[in-house]
Amino acid sequence: MYLDYFELKKFPFRTNPDPAFLWLSEKHKEALSLLKYGIMKRDGFLLLTGEVGTGKTTIIRYLLKSTDASTIIATIHDPMMPVLDFYNFLSEEFGLNKKFFGKAEFLIDLKSFLIKEYSEKHPVFLIIDEAQRLDHERLEEIRLLSNIELDDQKLINTFFVGQSETETTLMDPINKAISQRISMSYHLQPLDEQETQHYIAHRLRVAGAKRGIFTVDACKKIFDIADGIPRLINSISDCALLSGYVKDRKIIDTKFIGECQIDLRIPIGTTIK
Repeated sequence: MYLDYFELKKFPFRTNPDPAFLWLSEKHKEALSLLKYGIMKRDGFLLLTGEVGTGKTTIIRYLLKSTDASTIIATIHDPMMPVLDFYNFLSEEFGLNKKFFGKAEFLIDLKSFLIKEYSEKHPVFLIIDEAQRLDHERLEEIRLLSNIELDDQKLINTFFVGQSETETTLMDPINKAISQRISMSYHLQPLDEQETQHYIAHRLRVAGAKRGIFTVDACKKIFDIADGIPRLINSISDCALLSGYVKDRKIIDTKFIGECQIDLRIPIGTTIK
């Protein structure tokens, strides 16, 4: 709709993760380094947390694309599916090519698979997305998978990726058997004001912009409203471009940002968390 008006080739602020628009702040680079180190170290469990929309999924997708081809990674986005479905999903992700009807059968085949991949020097990792949804029972199932070892070497290593409350769940004394095995953790913070300006400029540039479209004050107001959350920055910026197109304004200033805050029903005078 507004692409030709602003001389853009792509929509710059879609909220779904798009590798073409990847921009890593120092915080995102630190988180990515942690995960890559975890892959290299292969030492049990790692934890990545962050508020909704801070870019956790983007980091995971980038990690999967940049990982060595010999590394085998399974990603579960619905960790609280029924337990047999959980096992069978893992079977599909790991290419076991078999449907299981019992836990023991699955664990026997998984152990054989893990030993084979270990002998062929193929690291195996399990990424648990939406980890804040995990309860004690499912955490225990995951912990038991990590008990599959050979010569004191973990045959499967696990990344927990979730919202901030994941830490609360894991720190509950009932879950100490697994929390004590977490070797590294990182909490992904929102962008700061300067990073927000760079982020907006980067996405516009990738989309084909040949000039500045948002004023510095507009970017500052976006930061104030979005509190540095990339997903919310995208929503506000997209709304502002649409408003600029409708009102025939080539430059987006603070007036458009304030109107979008109202249009998107973002509370005024409160901090977005």
